[in-house]
Amino acid sequence: MAYGCLALSMSLVGGYVALSKPLVAAFPVLLLAWLRFGIAALAMPHWLKRAPDEPPMTSRTRWLVFLESFLGNFMFSICMLFGVSLTSAVSAGVIMASIPACVAVASWLFLRERITVRIGLAIACAALGIGLLALSPAHAPASPAAASASAASAASMPWLGNLLVFCAVLCETAYAVIGKSLTGRLGPKRIASLINLWGFVLSMPFGIWFALQFDFTAVRFGTWALLVAYALAASIWTVWLWMTGLRNVPAAQAGVFTVLLPVSAALVGVLVLGENLSSPQLIAFVVALVGVVLATWPGRRT
Repeated sequence: MAYGCLALSMSLVGGYVALSKPLVAAFPVLLLAWLRFGIAALAMPHWLKRAPDEPPMTSRTRWLVFLESFLGNFMFSICMLFGVSLTSAVSAGVIMASIPACVAVASWLFLRERITVRIGLAIACAALGIGLLALSPAHAPASPAAASASAASAASMPWLGNLLVFCAVLCETAYAVIGKSLTGRLGPKRIASLINLWGFVLSMPFGIWFALQFDFTAVRFGTWALLVAYALAASIWTVWLWMTGLRNVPAAQAGVFTVLLPVSAALVGVLVLGENLSSPQLIAFVVALVGVVLATWPGRRT
């Protein structure tokens, strides 16, 4: 059940990332983030209530909740979205391949978790799979104008873009490690509601500033429906599933499941957006899933 929650969480993240292109085109990034947190906050106020068997929050727990939201929600979104806009998608994908290894190292440093040989091989497969997926040939833009615009965006400031994407990797690493610490203190539903509420507060100044200049009447009904689905998936379902799985799985082992993020995003591109699946991408899927099997295969009982 824990493995299923982790896999479904990362698969949903990859799916809504792939389907968020129309939203990024319709809304400014910081306004989109504020609307996402605000819609989710309206959907889960009852999750803020403390369970009867849950101990009161200490100052350390409150600090961890803030860091989980600031690093895992707020800073991750900003670094990733702006980073990809300044560098190429291929470079971003290669850098994102380091997430499982970074989570394993951080869990060893901060949580004192032991990394077995099998988990190490699973991390290597995850990194190799995402690397192959990132290095596979990219799809050509639909028009020469789009191609030149894409090339200009990718070549604008690649060093800064790569740095921002790597900062997003570090934020995702902190999200996994801090989340593991929080699952021993709070329930998954309360964690999801608290970090979403902090995300709403942190993005509020930017959201209000962009909202005062934005024409909301120009947004179509289909875009609003997609925004609601995006907010529920990004702030409620994926966070609750991830925290539920983390309660019973070491952070290093859970980090292997982040391989499903780019895999599911690519599958959505093939099945929903009509993109083609190349041979290198198919090999990458197989290698990445081998890593998941290695991480989840039952071990010998002593």
